[in-house]
Amino acid sequence: MKKLFFAFFLLPIIVFGQDSLQVQTDSLVEKKETSLWKKTNEVGFDLSQVSFINWSIGGENSISALLKGRFERRYEKDLFSWNNDLTVRYGINKQDDREMRKTDDIFQFESTAGFKMTKTSDWSYSSKFSFNTQFTRGYAYPNTDVSISNAFAPAYVFLGVGAEYFLKKEEFKLYISPLTVKSTMVLNQRLADQGSFGVKAAQYDEEGNRIRKGKLHKTEVGFLITNSWKKKVYENINFENRLSVYSDYYNNFGNIDLDWQMQFDFEVNKYVKANINIHLIYDDDVKTKEEVNGEVITLGPKLQIKQAIGLGLTYKW
Repeated sequence: MKKLFFAFFLLPIIVFGQDSLQVQTDSLVEKKETSLWKKTNEVGFDLSQVSFINWSIGGENSISALLKGRFERRYEKDLFSWNNDLTVRYGINKQDDREMRKTDDIFQFESTAGFKMTKTSDWSYSSKFSFNTQFTRGYAYPNTDVSISNAFAPAYVFLGVGAEYFLKKEEFKLYISPLTVKSTMVLNQRLADQGSFGVKAAQYDEEGNRIRKGKLHKTEVGFLITNSWKKKVYENINFENRLSVYSDYYNNFGNIDLDWQMQFDFEVNKYVKANINIHLIYDDDVKTKEEVNGEVITLGPKLQIKQAIGLGLTYKW
């Protein structure tokens, strides 16, 4: 099963490694290379640093760095289209007398194949696949002895069919799927035994001996709606909105999982860009934990919020 899960990394490599298609003309000798793919590559590096020397009101030296990349591949021929997006980010922060800490860690791949009803229609029959995970271990700082997440722990796979509404000029997409399979993977037995991220926890006898391992994966079937929208707010200000809403048919239908990202990009010049990013997540399977009187208590899910402001170099081709 692990081989199958790691194969999800190969699909983005195959897709983003292919730049052009070669077609043969009527002549058996002469060949012409024609690209049916439209590609966009963007990589960036944000860096922020604060230092103090004899600063009377106090302060702590710190440095933060974020490496990010976004890669898009679009294929379109007649009524068929195939869109692929890969987003990766990894950030760290270091302060005086404190270990280096992770501030961002994302690997997201999304692929949508569509077939238009007519050439002039904005609707198409679509199938969507997405895969999300992270690169390294995550911790509930300042505790760095025991990780609370890892690569493929969790990892989320969505696969479904539905219809997509696309306004090319406005860069607006709305995808509606009445049938989507969501798979949650926790490929870390310790975390799986704890029932992390909604998988079935291990069973123990009265003496604390494990009699059944925790499940490494969980499968759900439900309803998925996604939306993406890009808009040029001003001459050098761009806004992007990405929203995903999912509800399982069998377990508390109507209790949604939410993933919502909003980002403003401010272009200083061709290579320097500032950005503001807000990321909201609500997942009913992700429980919160608090320590009360030395005892760890599991509480219900809460809205997760992340906000980041960055300034750095960006290269796009």
